[in-house]
Amino acid sequence: MTSDDSLHSPHQSLPKLTLYPITLKFEEVVYKVKPEHKGLCWGSSWSCREKTILNGITGMVSPGEILAMLGPSGSGKTTLLTALGGRLNGRSLSGKITYNNQPFSGSIKRTTGFVAQDDVLYPHLTVSETLIFTALLRLPNSLTNTEKMKHVERVIAELGLARCRNSIIGGALVRGISGGEKKRVSIGQEMLINPSLLLLDEPTSGLDSTTAQRILTTVKGLASGGRTVVTTIHQPSSRLYHMFDKVVVLSEGWSIYNGPAAAAMEYFSSIGFSTSITVNPADFLLDLANGIAPDSKQASQQSESSEQEREQTREVLVSAYENNIAPKLKLEISSHNFTKRASSRNDIAKAEQWCTSWWYQFIVLLQRGIRERRYEAFNGLRIFQVISVAFLGGLLWWHTPESHIQDRVALLFFFSVFWGFYPLYNAVFTFPQERRMLIKERSSGMYRLSSYFLARTIGDLPLELALPTLFVFIIYWMGGLKPDPVTFILSLVVVLYSVLVSQSLGLAFGAILMEIKQATTLASVTTLVFLIAGGYYVQQIPPFIAWLKYLSYSYYCYRLLLGVQYDEDDYYECSNGVLCRVEDFPPIKSMGLNHLWVDVLMMALMLVGYRLVAYLALHRVR
Repeated sequence: MTSDDSLHSPHQSLPKLTLYPITLKFEEVVYKVKPEHKGLCWGSSWSCREKTILNGITGMVSPGEILAMLGPSGSGKTTLLTALGGRLNGRSLSGKITYNNQPFSGSIKRTTGFVAQDDVLYPHLTVSETLIFTALLRLPNSLTNTEKMKHVERVIAELGLARCRNSIIGGALVRGISGGEKKRVSIGQEMLINPSLLLLDEPTSGLDSTTAQRILTTVKGLASGGRTVVTTIHQPSSRLYHMFDKVVVLSEGWSIYNGPAAAAMEYFSSIGFSTSITVNPADFLLDLANGIAPDSKQASQQSESSEQEREQTREVLVSAYENNIAPKLKLEISSHNFTKRASSRNDIAKAEQWCTSWWYQFIVLLQRGIRERRYEAFNGLRIFQVISVAFLGGLLWWHTPESHIQDRVALLFFFSVFWGFYPLYNAVFTFPQERRMLIKERSSGMYRLSSYFLARTIGDLPLELALPTLFVFIIYWMGGLKPDPVTFILSLVVVLYSVLVSQSLGLAFGAILMEIKQATTLASVTTLVFLIAGGYYVQQIPPFIAWLKYLSYSYYCYRLLLGVQYDEDDYYECSNGVLCRVEDFPPIKSMGLNHLWVDVLMMALMLVGYRLVAYLALHRVR
């Protein structure tokens, strides 16, 4: 087989990107949803029953064809499309979905393009950066980076994105490119892999007619190159409708039509549903899907018996489908044989491996993360916040004398608290904010979760470690702590160590809950407990709850800072001319200056443990 050259000039084609045509079949697909709040159900309450979203949907689409799924909101279009893309699994889904007579597999995933209704893109990356990083991650190692860049240029030219290639994508708080351009970028991301199967969910939603026409023309060109295209569409114009090869019309999870788009009007006319006026075929089909017959639309739409009449119309349409279309469709699917099974198996076996190596994915994801967060990394408000707190603290503890040991101990506790909690709240947002992007890219088989996790966490380290370094450098010398370079460096290392542990706990909270409000609430409760049990406010904790302090990394950080700052043989002036041992000062005595290696080990276990929990929690994200 050869790659698709139908849309591009010969000098732009990439022969190594081979296109393997896919015939998609789906037979008797059923999907049911159970009630979410089971505790509120009792007896045989209607609200507790399973809701059937798809009722035995059957169909087939071949290479070179566009299959459009029409229907009102809630008819099951997106659910069916998600099932066809292998993104809907579990016991609630039944039926048979095959790709060249093979079940869904890793190779199918990596040759399937899925364009969601909502454009999930990084707001601070430019159009070209978005496509370049996608190409680097999704195109195989058999292509050099130069060839991947040429492929990106080809897609940019094909989709008419040259004018905005250096513009950022934009988002809710950042002005960027238009909605139509975002949709073309999303399609471009899938075009990069030269997909054999392209699935699009409402690609024209929210776009003007001209932009919608341009996008559908692009999709039509992709299909004509031998690709299999399936799209959902809510209310297309008549000229968009005539670009479809096949149409499936859904009504509350039931099929009422499945066949050539051009023959739909004739079919419904043959079963008694015709209109005497010229109408957009899509509008006519949507009326029928809503249970509104052409001749009774005006009369019954506002009457009390409207819903009953609609239900009767649906029953007639479903019955007609079962009698007229379903038998022919099943016969067509059963008689269609895919003749290249052997080569398909070889292709599957060959394509099961990842397109790129772990290290390559890590490097690209790290570069992308740094590019995307380059504005956040130099966030002036965050820098001002940390520096202002450092200078204010330095002024409050200005050159504290050695005799004022209580104030010095308080400053060390402030170190452990501020840099024990500040990174935690920042880290809580990390994974919930990227949840949609993670789901999208992982569903496409773009990278390993481990490479993403490590790149994401390491990419945050420069900012996470730079600010506390600056903070300690300012307040340490202003506060008049032990003026010894070694002590200063060790204190800084302890603070940075605490930052990493705190960040790990924040990542774990965010990954487990994946909801910002819940995660920040849990973080607030946790930090409050750690603050109280940190060893400064309550020095003699009752035995039955004393174990609580051992869960607090602030407690271990505070102990380490005391151990770095003071030795057992140090003295301080406890009254005029009287020297007392530092070790006997009550707040220090309750903490102790020995066995600091235990504190280091406990924080190391927390550092590794929290990050492992975060990584395992991300595996649940679907």
